[in-house]
Amino acid sequence: MLERVQDAGDMTLGDWLDGQGTSPALAGILHHFADAADEIAARLRHAHLHGEQQAAGQINVQGEEQKQLDIIAHDIAVEHFSTLPQVAALVSEEVPDLIVPERAGPAAPFILCFDPLDGSSNLEVNGAVGSILSVLERPLPYGACDEAEVLASVPNQRAAAYVLYGPATLMVLTLGETVASFSLDEATGTFHLVESDLSIPETANEFSINMAHQRFFTAPVAAYVEECLAGETGPRGKPFNMRWAAAMVADVHRLFVRGGIFIYPALDKPGGAKGKLRFLYEAHPMAMLVEAAGGRAISGNKPLRDHRPEGLHARVPVALGSREEVERLAGHY
Repeated sequence: MLERVQDAGDMTLGDWLDGQGTSPALAGILHHFADAADEIAARLRHAHLHGEQQAAGQINVQGEEQKQLDIIAHDIAVEHFSTLPQVAALVSEEVPDLIVPERAGPAAPFILCFDPLDGSSNLEVNGAVGSILSVLERPLPYGACDEAEVLASVPNQRAAAYVLYGPATLMVLTLGETVASFSLDEATGTFHLVESDLSIPETANEFSINMAHQRFFTAPVAAYVEECLAGETGPRGKPFNMRWAAAMVADVHRLFVRGGIFIYPALDKPGGAKGKLRFLYEAHPMAMLVEAAGGRAISGNKPLRDHRPEGLHARVPVALGSREEVERLAGHY
């Protein structure tokens, strides 16, 4: 459970990174992610005044209609990340091709994969949205930083983070061992530590899945959901609530607060076998965060972080959250 850290005091993101012994190169990336999030949060606060929550009249690489803020958030993130000489390349949900910043040197060690504005379909109803980041380290010896090298870097995940833009702007971050959360002080643009060691409850009575796709659920997912819906009279012997925020950041953040499971599975329909969520900048960073907090993350019944994508924007079925719930789902395969 989330517990307020009594001795956190006035610890900032920078203080926390220093305390973790984070290298200056990696810390710089995370500081720039925080600065980009601060800027995106400000644009979100005023989006309805300027009509920026509306459609931009463009379709992204996923075949999804972009909102103006999708493009704005992408541009903000690229502007911040492109100033860093330690960044060899960027993968963004909003553009089809790999971005190689002009300042990237041949020995730049890091590749950044990011979703600049997750859940943008919620913008028009003033719902929760977020940003997601995964930091990969290139394997030695360095070659040309192309798509093949990005995919070869997947096992070398060095950090993952998301920012949830809600009543408060919250960052949740891991370097691999623990998970910490920070809240943005809008007056100073500084993220301050809130919790230093988040853990996901091992069991819970909530599940998160888009029930509109129920008729397309594969047998293992259908069996798990039916057990939950059966409540006290079913094999689980307790009631379950279904939650769905339509933004992965918001649905995953709930796991850190109340536990449960988030599922975006393969669907038994044309084009549904590979799921919907993209591996590099949605599933992979969230899996790192959940596992560092004691939860589990799977694709089918295999560890999600063992998956190897076939392209920059490859999709993957996802289930992650409380250990007991994810293992129960895996047992149906």
